[in-house]
Amino acid sequence: MDKNKRKLMLLGLALFISGSVMAQGNGAAGIQEATQMVTSYFDPATKLIYAIGAVVGLIGGVKVYNKFSSGDPDTSKTAASWFGACIFLIVAATILRSFFL
Repeated sequence: MDKNKRKLMLLGLALFISGSVMAQGNGAAGIQEATQMVTSYFDPATKLIYAIGAVVGLIGGVKVYNKFSSGDPDTSKTAASWFGACIFLIVAATILRSFFL
């Protein structure tokens, strides 16, 4: 029985050592590849956010024009909020891109 325990311990030790040796592989290359994949998405995402900002700006312009045409006294507040939303989208996209790249 003592002999079986020894064999089992030697087998476990051999598996542990071989497993840790095999695990030391290409970790740095995997991290580099993941980083490259994530940074490759920033250009299309930035262009998409710019396009969304343009659409939001157009919708806001139409809404402000409608309020101005109808004589609504709340026009300046609406214009400021839509303009602020457009500026936020553009600045956020630019800052995120410069921060991560």
